[in-house]
This record gives sequence, C-alpha cells and structure tokens, in this order.
Amino acid sequence: MDTIYAVSSGALPAAIAVLRVSGPCAFDMVRDFAGDLPVPRRAAVRALHDPADGSLLDRALILCFPGPRSATGEDLAELHLHGGRAVVRAVEAALAGRSGLRPAEPGEFTRRALLHGRIDLSEAEGLGDLLMAETEAQRRSAIRSAEGAVRRAVEGWTDRLLMLAARVEAELDHSDEEDVADAALLPALRSGAAALAEDIEAVADRPPVERLRDGIRVVLAGPPNAGKSSLLNRMIGRDAAIVSPISGTTRDRIEAPVVRGGIAWLLIDTAGLAALPGDEIEAIGIARAQAAQAEADILLWLGDEPPPEHAHCLWLNPRADLPGRMAAADRLSLSSLTGEGLDALWSAMARLAADMLPPTDQMALNARQRALSRNAASALRAAQQEEDLLLIAEQLRSAMRAFDAITGRAGVEAMLDALFARFCIGK
Repeated sequence: MDTIYAVSSGALPAAIAVLRVSGPCAFDMVRDFAGDLPVPRRAAVRALHDPADGSLLDRALILCFPGPRSATGEDLAELHLHGGRAVVRAVEAALAGRSGLRPAEPGEFTRRALLHGRIDLSEAEGLGDLLMAETEAQRRSAIRSAEGAVRRAVEGWTDRLLMLAARVEAELDHSDEEDVADAALLPALRSGAAALAEDIEAVADRPPVERLRDGIRVVLAGPPNAGKSSLLNRMIGRDAAIVSPISGTTRDRIEAPVVRGGIAWLLIDTAGLAALPGDEIEAIGIARAQAAQAEADILLWLGDEPPPEHAHCLWLNPRADLPGRMAAADRLSLSSLTGEGLDALWSAMARLAADMLPPTDQMALNARQRALSRNAASALRAAQQEEDLLLIAEQLRSAMRAFDAITGRAGVEAMLDALFARFCIGK
C-alpha cells in the first residue's frame, strides 16, 4: 500500500499547517527529513531538510503515531509546519520526489481508517456530514453518528439477533436429542423477532438526517401577482426573484436556500396558477408549480381563494399594508414591503417543521441506513410467519447481512467512492 500525504488543517496561509503522512513509509520519511524519530505521541521540534540536496525546508513540530493505534490504523506522522504557502509547497515537492509516497485522494485518510477497523462505515458517514454541517442541528446529528451512535445501536440489535439465531442453530444441530428440543421455541422466537423488528422500525421511522442537510422544502404558491416573488425576496434578504406587476413574470421555479432559527430551509418561488395560461411557456411553468406543490414539505398559499389540500399548509394574507387587505382569522397577514408578520410566519413554519426534523436528542439515520434497517425489520417480520426452522434461520441471516451493510462489514464497496468524494483531501 502506498504512503500518502496531504495538508489536513485547512486553507493556506495560516499560522500552522498540519501535513499528515500515513502508510508503511511514514516513519522512514521522518528519518530522511528530520534525522530521527521523536518519542511516539510526543511533539518534538526538528529541522526538516530536503533529502535530495540537504537544504533547510522548515523547523517544525513532529508527531509520530505507530499503527495500529493511530487515526488511520497504520503508521502516521504529522508535520506541523509554518503555514505559509511557499513553505508547504517546498515540503510537498520534497515529499513528491520520494519513492513510495504520493498525494492523498479526497477522503483517503478516513477510508484507510475504515479499512483498518478504526471506524465503521456509519461513523465515516457521520464524519462526512460533520464536514458539511452548516447549522447547529446538523453538527449535533453528525457528531452523534461520527462518535458511534449508529454503530452502537446496530451492535445492540446484532446482539439480540445473535441470541435468536443461536437458539435456532442449536435446535437445528441437535433436533434429534430430546433434551434440546423445546416446545416453546417457536413462540419465543416469534416474540423476540417481533420485539426487535418493532425497535428497528421505531428508529427507521424517525425523520431522516437528510432533512437537516437538504432543508425543509417551502413552496410559495398562488395566482399570478399574489406577491410570491416579493415575499421570497423579503424572506431571504436579497433579490433572487424578479418582481414585476406584469402577470406571468415568474415562469420557472426559483430555489433559494436559507438558514433561519438553526433550521435549513429551501424556499421555492413558483409560477402563478392562472386558469388560462397566456402561452405555452407559461403553461409549462404552471405545470412545474403544481409539481412543486406536490413535493412541498410546507405550502405557503398566497391566494384569496381557499388553498389546495396539503398536509402542512399556511394560508397567507399578503400585502396587508395595502388598503382593503383586511386581516382574516383563518389567514396570516403579512407585508413584504414593511416586514409586518414575517416573524410570525417564520415561527409558524418552525412549528410545522418540528415534526419533520430528527429529534435533537436522538440518533437519526440517513437514507442508506434507513433502507437497510427496514430490510432487516422486514426479514424479522418474515421470520415471525415461518414454521420451518431452516427458513427462520435464513431470514435471520438476511437481517444480519443488512446490519453488516450498515456498519460496512459487507457489501458496501460500490458506494465508498461516492462517500469519500465529499471529503476534503486532508481527511
């Protein structure tokens, strides 16, 4: 396996640049550049010289972490360099000239940690989410996964599954021995499988972690000239949509992400829903607006006529600052011009969003983990219905394969490239 290197401390210039080197040649590199190895896990100042010509590259702190007790599970060295671009370029150029060393690919340090058993796949996914986190809720959820919350849950499920499987295998192995046979075995297996399936389904049915990252989809809809674009601009604090008194100005969906109250939102402005479209382009815009309404987590309806049926709809009374726009008990009055009612609108949206987001104090699964968890629960439900112990055993093995896929012990190689492509080089 190659020895890899990369700066892992962020953008340059900086006060310090941490350059990681991981692999079988990591400590040989330290000897070649610094003369000797410091005591493991203890920082020491060393002069770094280019092995090619002996020139001084930098004076740096060096840390060495022998494998397998390192972040990657293999020998790992850290060079804490002065963080100027020229210093880092010079050291990287000297490393590039050494046989067996190469620059790391995105996420390769974390990938090696996974391959060497330092973390499991769910923890790697949590780390990826942590790197992308923009809100406090995203950070809390991601760090919970990165610290092993999903792994611990799956380990608990696995232990319970193994207890069931052991009873089945014992019966299959010794079914001809009277002292092993147990008339209560099938009812006990069914009860245990049902209880485990129920616990798994309760976790899988929680709102997905993607809601924290992708945001709550809020669609602004209504007839032409209802004030949708003006409201969108006011809510995001910039002119993302063209505002005009001309009917049909908005022809396509305009999406604008925004973070408010610690929640990520995706606000979507849509074409006005005219009964008789003016032309073919407007008709396409109306069709897309109707599709957006169907996909909305929250629908903001700006029309004077009652809104279409939707599970989470807020009926607004826009332009409340204009004469004749009287407040209505069943509508939320607001003005994009003055900002009147905007705080109340955000509060109402946050109340609706509360049930759509993962609980802040509980573990949440991503789409891949939820699908596999549901596969495991389905296998356990199928085991409840079986009379044949061989078929029960096979269903329990199916559930175990789903657990192994969640943690990365089986069947995940195809998705690793996509996962680690999200990581920065130094991770």
